[in-house]
Amino acid sequence: MPEYNRGDVIVYAKQKWSASPEPHARAVSAMPGGDMYSYVIDKFWRVIGKEDEGILRVRTRTGKEHWVAEGDQSLRRSNLFERILMRNRIPR
Repeated sequence: MPEYNRGDVIVYAKQKWSASPEPHARAVSAMPGGDMYSYVIDKFWRVIGKEDEGILRVRTRTGKEHWVAEGDQSLRRSNLFERILMRNRIPR
């Protein structure tokens, strides 16, 4: 399990469903019936703290806070290319 520290930029792959996928959607697939789509959106968050038992406190670009388990399979560290290319989607 990777070690995350305060200030790290992380990517959370969030599963979503809607009638029209967002612009940055990937793994898009039509639901049975064809009127809804299932897709994954990469959310760029910054680690602002660590709670007990491997829980990360993260902040979104808009200032919202979430708590995510450090061992969550949807969580990974961002790479340099993503930090440069997606800098507008990363919280300061």
